[in-house]
Amino acid sequence: MIFANRTEAGRALAGRVAEEIAGAPGRPLVLALPRGGLPVAEPVAERIGGELDIVVARKIGAPGHPEFGVGAVAEDGPPVYDPRNLRYVGVTEQDMAATLAAERTELARRVRRYRGDRPPPAVRGRAVVLIDDGLATGVTAHAALRWVRGHDPERLILAVPVCAPQARDALAPETDAVVCLHAPAEFLAVGRWYEDFSQLTDEDVDAVLARFRHAQV
Repeated sequence: MIFANRTEAGRALAGRVAEEIAGAPGRPLVLALPRGGLPVAEPVAERIGGELDIVVARKIGAPGHPEFGVGAVAEDGPPVYDPRNLRYVGVTEQDMAATLAAERTELARRVRRYRGDRPPPAVRGRAVVLIDDGLATGVTAHAALRWVRGHDPERLILAVPVCAPQARDALAPETDAVVCLHAPAEFLAVGRWYEDFSQLTDEDVDAVLARFRHAQV
């Protein structure tokens, strides 16, 4: 299963999310992990009549290999580390202090950039769908799920087009349901499962949020 791009993946994901969330009271909240999760989340929010917003999380990358996540941090939450990945690269949580500080700085910049003066999304008592474009280690989604759970949702669903089976299984206890369309045993990387996996910009995030809000008026 190869998706043409993130928007196509979101359209495919939307039907499964609609089935999972059927009967939930009130208007569901769809939270995207920017940047890549937002174009996936937009068609999902449209399909289920949900509110679209973001939760910002940052991966804490291994020394010398920043794409390999040993932990992550979301908004004002504590860092979440993966003990197996820490052992694999031979570092401790304390060793990652400088990297954590740098990621908190970038996280704060992105929160200001994407949200401006708007308050964080209202989570309490609602059905919440957290969306990203895929799960590799799953550590960034883990931090975001912890942040959402800390704000007392009625129901919490993690939805992604493609995921490593190990990441899906590791995150299942953090959610009420995991929706993943494709969980290949030979996963390798999220981008492998997209024809177009172009890097997105802050302006792309702005455009999706503005377009969705305009459509709701």
